[in-house]
Amino acid sequence: MSDLLDELDAWIDANWDPDLTVRAWWERLGLAGWAAPSLPAHAFGRDVSRNEAIAIAKRIAERGALNAPGGLGMLLAAPTIATHGTPEQIEQYVKPIVTGAQGWCQLFSEPGAGSDLAGLGTRAVRDGEEWIVNGQKVWTSSGHLSDMGMLIARTDPDVPKHNGISWFAFDMHQPGVDVRPLREMTGRALFNEVFLSDARVPDRALVGGLHNGWAVANTTLAYERSGLGAGAGAPMAAAIAGTIAGDLDKRAGDFVKGERRGGGGGGAMTAGAQRIFTEMAKRTGRITDPVVRQKLMKLHTLGEIGRYTTLRQKALRAKGQDIPGAGNIAKLSMSEIVRQSRDLGLEIAGAAGTLHAYDSDHRRVLDDATGNPFLGVLTEMALFAQAPPIYGGTDQVQRNILGERVLGLPKEPNNDRTMSWSELPKNG
Repeated sequence: MSDLLDELDAWIDANWDPDLTVRAWWERLGLAGWAAPSLPAHAFGRDVSRNEAIAIAKRIAERGALNAPGGLGMLLAAPTIATHGTPEQIEQYVKPIVTGAQGWCQLFSEPGAGSDLAGLGTRAVRDGEEWIVNGQKVWTSSGHLSDMGMLIARTDPDVPKHNGISWFAFDMHQPGVDVRPLREMTGRALFNEVFLSDARVPDRALVGGLHNGWAVANTTLAYERSGLGAGAGAPMAAAIAGTIAGDLDKRAGDFVKGERRGGGGGGAMTAGAQRIFTEMAKRTGRITDPVVRQKLMKLHTLGEIGRYTTLRQKALRAKGQDIPGAGNIAKLSMSEIVRQSRDLGLEIAGAAGTLHAYDSDHRRVLDDATGNPFLGVLTEMALFAQAPPIYGGTDQVQRNILGERVLGLPKEPNNDRTMSWSELPKNG
C-alpha cells in the first residue's frame, strides 16, 4: 500500500494544478488510472482492492487535489461494462465515465416492475442496426443530470421473463426522452420518472449479448448493493460529472474545499450522523443521558461491523474465496443504520424535530430561528430514512436472495421461469 501511495504522491506532484479546468484535471486523473483504480487495468483502472481504492481517494483529498468524479457511472456503469463489455465498448463508454465527461443514470425500475424487476415491460424492438425503445422508468436517480443511462429493456416477450431482457448503454440526449422530477417529502427531487417514446439505441450499444441482460443487470445490482452498503465512505469531488451540470469548464481548485463524503453507504452515514448527533446531544444536554449514549454506541458498533465485514471480504477474496451474500448483507445493514439514525436523531431533537425546511431560503430561516445549524440536516436524514430500505432492492428482496441463494431455502412456487413473459399476469 505504501508503494502505491508513494507513486500517487509523485504523480500528484507532477500533475495537479488548481488552475486546470475540471475537465482537464479529470482527464489526467482518469487516464492515469487514479480515478477508478479498482477497475481492471484494461478498463482505465489499476486492479486494486476496494480498500486500496478508498485509501487512494483519501490521499488525493489530503493532498488538496480535486477528487475523482462520482455518480452512478463510476459506481455501476463502469464496472458493469468492464465486466461484460467488448474492448470497443470499454473505450467508448468507460473512458468518458472515469474522466467525468459523461454522467450516467440507471434506467431499471418501472411502475409495475420494482421489486419484481425481471417483470419489466419497457420494449426494445429491432429496426435494422438500431433498437426502438418505448416504456416508462421511475426512481431514476440524477436522471436530470445524465448524459447516458443503463437501460434494461425487453427484447423478446415470448420467453420466460428473465430470458428476454437486454442491457443497453442509452443516450439520454435524444428526442423521445422525457425526464420528469419526483418531489420527495424532504423537499428535494433526487429521483425522476423517465418516459421513452420511440427513442433509439444502436445495436453496438448492447452490452453482454442479446437477451442476456438479466445476467448483466445482476452485475450492476451487485455493485449497487455493495456500494450502498456499510463500509463505503471514500471522498468524492463536489463537482458533478457530465455535460448538464456545467462544472466541467470551471476551475478545478474552486471545488476542492467542497469535497464531500461519498458512497452513500451505511458506513458513511454512520460517521456523519454520529458527529451531528453527538454535537446536538451536547447542545441539548442529552449527552449525559445513558439511553442516548447507548444508542450512539449502537450506531458506532453497526458501522464498525460493516467496516470489519469489508476487511474480511477483502482477505477472503485475496485467497480466492468470498462471503456468500455479502452485498445483500451490506445493503440490509445500511437500511438498519439509517433507521437507527432517524430514531436517535429525532429523540435528541425533541419537539424541534417536527420542524423542517423544504428549500434553501427556508433552511436559513430555520437555522436563524432555532440557532441550531444541525437541525435541518437531521430532519432531512429522518425523512429520507424511509427510502434506503426500498431503493437498490427492498429489504424483503435482499432477505429472499439470502434465503434462497445462500441458505438454500425453497423458493415460493411460481411458473415465471417456464411461462413466457407475454403470458404472465402483469403488475400495476
